Amino acid sequence: MKSKAVAAGMGDLEHEMAEAEQTQPEVANGPSLEEIRHRAYELYVERACIDGRDQDDWLQAERELFDKYQAL
Repeated sequence: MKSKAVAAGMGDLEHEMAEAEQTQPEVANGPSLEEIRHRAYELYVERACIDGRDQDDWLQAERELFDKYQAL
């Protein structure tokens, strides 16, 4: 059975991010989901908007931003 988000036409990445926002609290001394989302999009654009690597982009964005927050 498809979720409401998928039925409403959301793509897989948007659906995963919506679920993450509902199930994972933000870390007090870490990046917000919006910061991760923005960096993941920048990575996508840097690759000339080639599809199929959304999860890799998201995980790389998380790593970069968590490293950045730890360095502060």
